Amino acid sequence: MATPIPLLAPLYLPGQEPVPAGTTPEERAEMQQAIKYQKILAGALESCPLKVVMSGGAGLGLGAFFSLMSASFAYEDPLSRASTKLVGTRAQTAFMFKEMGRNMWTTGKGFGKVGALYSGVECCIEGYRAKNDITNAVSAGFFAGALLARQSGVKAMVGGGAAFAAFSGVIDWWLRSPPSEEI
Repeated sequence: MATPIPLLAPLYLPGQEPVPAGTTPEERAEMQQAIKYQKILAGALESCPLKVVMSGGAGLGLGAFFSLMSASFAYEDPLSRASTKLVGTRAQTAFMFKEMGRNMWTTGKGFGKVGALYSGVECCIEGYRAKNDITNAVSAGFFAGALLARQSGVKAMVGGGAAFAAFSGVIDWWLRSPPSEEI
């Protein structure tokens, strides 16, 4: 039921919101079911595990694509890179495609790991802070960069964290900036 306080928006309990005139009980039930599914889908899309899987998958695909592009723009002839032990164009071509596939998988795995790591850390920080701002991106960038450089020592961890934090901060700032009105 609506509150009788003037200048205050009416408040309704869940499930008791007003519906347009002429709505049948079946239509009301369908509307409530649609609202229920929308809430479930929105909750799933905001969950950290799904964000990590989506980022990892996108990184895998993007890394594979970059590797494919770099292989296609290689300076030397791909067939001359093939083993000299292979006789025939068909065998050399098969060798070249296998090598390209291995490189695509390796690069894609690297990009996927970075994307999943960064996304997971950022999501955890956002959940802990209960805010969605640029601090999350910078903090997650520093943590992810330091974690990726952990085998190279403390100095490299600080440098990697600072570089990844700066990159993450600039990208997040650019994505949050209002669009220009120019067309």
